[in-house]
Amino acid sequence: MSVFASLVERFADLLEPLFHASAAAAAVILLTLLVRLLVHPLSRASARGQKARTALQPKIAELRKKHAKDPERLQRAVLELHTKEQVSPLAGCLPGLLQLPAFFLLFTLFSRPTIGGETNGLLQHELLAAPLGDRWTDALGDGGLFGPAGLVYLGLFALVTVVAWFGYRQSRRTMSASLPVDSGSAVPGLGALTRAMPFMSFLTLVSVAVVPLAAALYIVTSTAWGTAERVLLYR
Repeated sequence: MSVFASLVERFADLLEPLFHASAAAAAVILLTLLVRLLVHPLSRASARGQKARTALQPKIAELRKKHAKDPERLQRAVLELHTKEQVSPLAGCLPGLLQLPAFFLLFTLFSRPTIGGETNGLLQHELLAAPLGDRWTDALGDGGLFGPAGLVYLGLFALVTVVAWFGYRQSRRTMSASLPVDSGSAVPGLGALTRAMPFMSFLTLVSVAVVPLAAALYIVTSTAWGTAERVLLYR
């Protein structure tokens, strides 16, 4: 944890001439972009897999007609087809899972008052008027909804809403193309996944409200990157 804290502080020092009091917030955003850049090759591989799953849909449709009266045989046939074509139905989850350690490190780092027995100096940093270690409830208690810190959160909520809406539309197009609504009859659980995935974008609104501001910045930046990335990779 102290190593990660030192990394954030070093980045903040480098960015201080440009961002002044918000240098630590800029450092969190920069770290997020670096994490997303590192997992980008996996995102590209995931996009290729998604397109491969889309290409399999005619064959899956044929299997569905062939085994219409035997759901268990249909499930086995579809899974065998995915195995034969070396396509994983859930490969797209990997880039998101690999980002979790960075998010939890930031969450923990900006939740602890001390690090290595010393005062956590990062908690003194702010994004404009909002401390990076505070949550939305803290902003509401210190100036209210339209107070200095509250306005920072309102700006984040507005940004997240716009990004979530674009992410929702993009996910609907991508999932409907690669996993038809009735695909759950062929692969267990994928039908529910198809219906739920587009709405996952809006969970960022809840997350931003309950985590420390530094972790919220990670979520917002990562979500914006992911939305733009999907637009480019799935066009």
